[in-house]
Amino acid sequence: MANEYATISSLKVALNMSDTTRDDLLTAALAAASRQIDQNCGRRFYLDAAVSERTYNPEFRTVEHTTGELLIVDDIGSTTGLVVETGSVGGTYTAITDYETWPENASAQGLPITGLVRYSGTWGTRGTARVQVTAKWGWPAVPDEIVQATILQALRLYKRKDSPEGVLGSADWGAVRVGRVDPDVYELCKRFMLPGF
Repeated sequence: MANEYATISSLKVALNMSDTTRDDLLTAALAAASRQIDQNCGRRFYLDAAVSERTYNPEFRTVEHTTGELLIVDDIGSTTGLVVETGSVGGTYTAITDYETWPENASAQGLPITGLVRYSGTWGTRGTARVQVTAKWGWPAVPDEIVQATILQALRLYKRKDSPEGVLGSADWGAVRVGRVDPDVYELCKRFMLPGF
């Protein structure tokens, strides 16, 4: 498994565990917690190792910007290898350079690029225009809140084996039903959730 948002060593520290006998269970819990956070936030926080292409129909992804047209794209975590091309359905693509990344200084703030602004015009004729973006998708680095949320969620998933049918018990406080959503995980992830997720 790959692209977990926390390390097995940090999860072991949280569990006060030093042996390796349960590493497979812990690794599975970290992977599941990471993918669950991706799904709940509607985005992923790891950065691709290599660039890849994605094609957008600007008809459904553009908004008017103060001095141009903003194309909303998936999270771009690095400008290394970033290529933007315009074209049309079934046609060829031509590289362009008359755009700026948005928000301004996103990479310097540890945030992804989520849009491309074209000040000198539009992204093309509605309906047939397409924009092809080659980039490293994801986030520049995993945010601290996501790391902590992953540890909390992985702990919850790992300990789930001790709570058959979602009920935990203790001699001090009796049986307690485990809630569906950990409120701390939700709060840590809340600001990263895309609208609609």
